[in-house]
This record gives sequence, C-alpha cells and structure tokens, in this order.
Amino acid sequence: MKDRDFDHPDVVLVPHGPMLLRGAESVQDLEGRVHTVDRPVVALCRCEKSSRLPWCDGTHKVIPR
Repeated sequence: MKDRDFDHPDVVLVPHGPMLLRGAESVQDLEGRVHTVDRPVVALCRCEKSSRLPWCDGTHKVIPR
C-alpha cells in the first residue's frame, strides 16, 4: 500500500477506547494548549482519566463499563 498525503486528519473511534488520529500536525487540549504531533498516528484519550492527557495511556482498560 502506498503512503497517502492527508489534507486533513483521519479519525477512527475505537469502541471503549481512544480516538486514533492520523495525519495531524498538532492537537489542542481543553485548556487551549497546543501539542505538537510527531508520530504518524496518535491515540487521544476519550475517557478523560489518562495521566497523560490529551494522550491515551490505556487507563480506559481498567475502568468498569
């Protein structure tokens, strides 16, 4: 498969998990801080319990549903 150039980020919502973001250059958190993205794909926390917000640290796996 050939690499594609993204003119906008690609978003995948993982059931009971993070939001995967591909092709983003930065992410703005709830406080308005801008975080530079240096990876092709990043996982953003959706449970709001991560110790590394806005990034997912896997905490959602231990939270009862």
